[in-house]
Amino acid sequence: MKAKDLRARSTEDLVELQTSLKKELFGNRMKNFTNQLDDTSQLQKARRDLARIQGILRERESAPASAGGSAS
Repeated sequence: MKAKDLRARSTEDLVELQTSLKKELFGNRMKNFTNQLDDTSQLQKARRDLARIQGILRERESAPASAGGSAS
């Protein structure tokens, strides 16, 4: 997923996607541990997508706080 596509989504959708990616990552790690995962690059892709989503969510949390607080 690209960050541009993720930024176009709503916050609720991103939180739902984050939850599903965490479950998928856990399942892939278990499959990798038991040698059932064919494409191990899925682990890295899922971690990167999860980090992108967390970054965008963190960015949205801090944006309203920084926009209204600097009036001197």
